[in-house]
Amino acid sequence: MITVTKSDLIELGYGPSFAADIIKEAKKLMISKGHTYYQSRKLDRVPKEAVEELLGITLPDKQT
Repeated sequence: MITVTKSDLIELGYGPSFAADIIKEAKKLMISKGHTYYQSRKLDRVPKEAVEELLGITLPDKQT
């Protein structure tokens, strides 16, 4: 599973506050799908697919 963090979103050009909001909403989406693991407040990674579903766009794969 490919995951996304707040810093990944900032690298893509989103502001720090908006990036944090995206992660928060993606966690809510995952919880609503039955993945209670995402209720942890310290967890800052969410599946790439959840962020893509929220934003309605396809995120580029990370190039290393």
